[in-house]
Amino acid sequence: MAVGAYAAYNTFVRIDGMPLIVALLSGGFFATLVGLFFGVPSLRVKGLYLAVATLAAQFFCDWAFLRVGWFTNNSSSGSVAVSKLSVLGWSIESPVSKYLFCLGFLVVFGLLVKNLVRGAIGREWMAIRDMDVAASVIGIRPMYAKLSAFAVSSFIVGVAGGLWAFVHLGSWEPAAFSVDRSFQLLFMVIIGGMGSIMGSFFGAAFIVVLPIFLNQFLPALGSLIGVEISTAAVAHAEVMIFGALIVWFLIVEPHGLAKLWSIGKQKLRLWPFPH
Repeated sequence: MAVGAYAAYNTFVRIDGMPLIVALLSGGFFATLVGLFFGVPSLRVKGLYLAVATLAAQFFCDWAFLRVGWFTNNSSSGSVAVSKLSVLGWSIESPVSKYLFCLGFLVVFGLLVKNLVRGAIGREWMAIRDMDVAASVIGIRPMYAKLSAFAVSSFIVGVAGGLWAFVHLGSWEPAAFSVDRSFQLLFMVIIGGMGSIMGSFFGAAFIVVLPIFLNQFLPALGSLIGVEISTAAVAHAEVMIFGALIVWFLIVEPHGLAKLWSIGKQKLRLWPFPH
């Protein structure tokens, strides 16, 4: 995300007349190059070990964006900002316009990824995920499949980082893309369901909605039983609940909320005659 954000920023401010959408896509392109660079050493691991191994790139990127002044356009404070965003005369300043702009990217990328998964390259990814040895026996090239997965995912996350920085933050510094943000994305995938497009939506919604729910529910529960619950206590409870849920999903249901959603739909189809 950080690579996409800073690449889009430099493309946007250094090239006169650069369209916003092209700048965001260029952020995805440079994120793809960085993803491939760090993906090659990680080809021999898979699963959660692969996700943890790629987090090593986090520390290198944090150091680069903090120490190399070129990335921040030689800003003395280390922070960068963009303003007056527009696309074809449409100003992206209000919350509604920002939401619709991001929703457009989400729909387009969601459809593209859905078609990719259904195609030949998607079947190669699933074969490598399930059993890479068997996949190589039937003629699938493991290196090509893994690197293509790195490239596609890096491009999407790079564009997402640009959207996060340009549209949501507006002004940011390297701390906005700390390792906590990377773990948050990892938790979305684990809770939503690894290897599932729908699970990504479920995980993201859960990560966003749960803190809002806890901020409203826990103080109300405390007032009912006569106990005052502070904001700090709510924040600690949020961390503990996230940790417990991740452990539970990894042990009980590795496919996450997407699998639970699929099971629920199957039961509803049979209800009220489950036999």
